[in-house]
Formats: sequence, structure tokens, C-alpha cells
Amino acid sequence: MKKANPPIPTESELEILRILWENGNSTVKFVNDKINEKKETGYTTTLKLMQIMAEKGILIRNTEGKSHIYIPAFKENETQKVLLGKFLDSAFGGSAMKLAMQLLGSEKTSRKELEQIKELINKIERGEK
Repeated sequence: MKKANPPIPTESELEILRILWENGNSTVKFVNDKINEKKETGYTTTLKLMQIMAEKGILIRNTEGKSHIYIPAFKENETQKVLLGKFLDSAFGGSAMKLAMQLLGSEKTSRKELEQIKELINKIERGEK
């Protein structure tokens, strides 16, 4: 059976997911402490948001121990694909070429990144993954 696509997270939910992807499965306290390194956020706000994320199927809550551990329900790349697809459709009319041209034309693309992109294109053309 095919796994469902991840729900599209809000910016706040994505912030929590990034913390979990970077640091592994965690408690609300750990996530809230990480968020507070960048901006002041109350524990109960983080708790409520993570509970809602669990209800939406974005997180899995392990209730076996004293502290509940939250686990991302989807891998980072799965969520990125869904987000990119939505962005591609809404901002570029579904055109991957328009997106690529915009990215490659930006001043933020380094020479090293361009070389990596060329190599990726070569692999795709050769039928490699």
C-alpha cells in the first residue's frame, strides 16, 4: 500500500519539524528550548502546536514514557517534495523550467553549486539516480 503524502505544514509547524529532523525525536521542552534560542515562545504554545500536529498526522506522539516523545511522521525529503510541488504550482504555474531559471539566475548560486547541478543533469541524462 502506498504511503499518503504529508500534510502541508504551516511556517510554525515547519519550524518544529526542522528541529526534530535535525535533532531527532524530542520532547516538547527540548523543542521549545530550541525555538526560544531564536524567538520567545511559551511552552504551552509549543505544546498545543505539537498536539495539533499529532492530530493532523504530521507528528507521532509516543506516550510510553513519563515524557511524551514526538516523532516526525514523514521524512524531511517527503515533506520538501510536497512543499516544492505546491510552490511550483502556485508561484511558477507548474513549470519546473521557470523555477530552475529563476534559481540559476540568482546571485546566490555559487560556482560549486552550478557544477553540482551540471553533474546531476548529466546523471539524469545517463539514466542514473
